[in-house]
Amino acid sequence: MNRFKVFVIALVLISFKTFACLNGETKILKNGAYAYIDYRGFVPRGHHFFKGDFPRIIKELDSLYKKTDDLDYLSDKGYLLIVLGKYQEALNLYLNIEKREPNRYSTASNLGTLYELMGENQKAYTWIKKSIEINPESHNGSEWLHLKILEAKIKNLKDISGQFLINTNFGNKGEPQTKLSKTQIDELLQSIYYQVNERMSFIEPKDKVISILLFELANLTELKGENENALQIYRTARVYGCDGDLIVARMINSAQSGIDYYRIKAGTYGSQLKDLRESKHIVHPDYLYQIETSVLILSIVSIVLLIALITVFLKFKKLKKAITAS
Repeated sequence: MNRFKVFVIALVLISFKTFACLNGETKILKNGAYAYIDYRGFVPRGHHFFKGDFPRIIKELDSLYKKTDDLDYLSDKGYLLIVLGKYQEALNLYLNIEKREPNRYSTASNLGTLYELMGENQKAYTWIKKSIEINPESHNGSEWLHLKILEAKIKNLKDISGQFLINTNFGNKGEPQTKLSKTQIDELLQSIYYQVNERMSFIEPKDKVISILLFELANLTELKGENENALQIYRTARVYGCDGDLIVARMINSAQSGIDYYRIKAGTYGSQLKDLRESKHIVHPDYLYQIETSVLILSIVSIVLLIALITVFLKFKKLKKAITAS
């Protein structure tokens, strides 16, 4: 893939609207090739892999490794094999690297991810723990959360909760509540974002852990006042399987915070939203989305009509003045 193509794709991926952004990441391999590039923003979408280029890149990495004997080229090849789903080949490669040069961070980290994808969670836990010991700041310091996820899997917990995973909760009301400081909110948001974005790159809906992490990420995003982004993340959480009264209440709260619905509260849709927000019954997400969309459309139509009336009034006033003058 040429650099211009990567640049164009990067512009597209990082140009999505967001009020306060997390930095979109790229993974550049030892040979200068791009493995992936991320969207920029609060809403995780997983890595955008350039899989079509991987066969060519793997050949190049192999060639460079043979010429230089640099294990970084071999390690990068292993990562691409993981992304392509060639788990056994990647496992053999990383175990050989570990024998030759023990205690490399990239080996421990990738073996942890690889064993988890293979369903061997205890081995995954051991290697991720080792990777943290080698580099405590790895993955933006978020690997503590990776260990909690693996702990839940090893214990085979049937009712995994946000409280277990991130050691906090945001209450049971429509508006999330917390005693965390702004700094703590930012740090926790960064950790959850990193881990959930990484997992969404490999795991399709539905997934219990991802749905919980997305829900908690949306709560943190709402606490930062990013209502539109929070609503999008809540919706993604539902796609991954998060359901129930609380997420519906949080979605209504985000939608209501993002748009000044009370300007039209005398109308039917404004009343519906108010009733839904106060209701304790489960609301189907499609119905909620229809109401949100209707309110937005009604708001736009109202503004357009107001502008049209003002324009007509000004023209009428001008015409009346002209008639009077004549």
